[in-house]
Amino acid sequence: MRGKKPKPPFDPQAFLARANGGKTIARYPRNVRIFRQGEQADAIYYIQDGKVKLTVVSRQGKEAVIAILGAGDFFGEGCLAGQLVRMSTAAALSECSIVRLPKREMIRVLREEPSFSEMFVTHLLSRNIKIEEDLVDQLFNSSEKRLARVLLLLANFGKPGQPESVIPRISQETLAEIIGTTRSRVSFFMNRFRKLGFIDYSGGSLEVHSSLLTVVLNE
Repeated sequence: MRGKKPKPPFDPQAFLARANGGKTIARYPRNVRIFRQGEQADAIYYIQDGKVKLTVVSRQGKEAVIAILGAGDFFGEGCLAGQLVRMSTAAALSECSIVRLPKREMIRVLREEPSFSEMFVTHLLSRNIKIEEDLVDQLFNSSEKRLARVLLLLANFGKPGQPESVIPRISQETLAEIIGTTRSRVSFFMNRFRKLGFIDYSGGSLEVHSSLLTVVLNE
């Protein structure tokens, strides 16, 4: 009597690439909202490609950018910790492919698939490290260094794999919100970076060179 074939190992990336078990995959054009602050929090999202901006609005109506996320990142995970409504608004910063996992499906997979759980825990730890780095950046670095760091992060410098180098053009207003300064200061630094050869503008895109690291590393 032949034994049963062993169950193939669970592939987290393949799982996220398939639309089943309640998952859906959708493409979002640039600037389209994925969810809004205050809406019901009932799903987790995973970015297959593109970039997503998370913003919050205070009771006084002031908006702030709290994160720029890219391919391989999850967002909306607060619902797993009992968050009933969204604490931020998520919008496509560039054209994106996004996987939506209902909360109940996410909980099931986390319980049943160790490989997926490991991947998700790694994401949470990386996000926590990033938040700590952002806090240190805001407290101790100049706005010029903060801008350079954000541009390098958008181009995926420091992440596994090759940096993207060319990224979709991001508005100076958004950059100013991220680093906590004025648009005029961002414009001044961007022009300076371009004159020094650290960045280039090409059509609707921005090219970031590794030489921009010197701004971050310089004491």
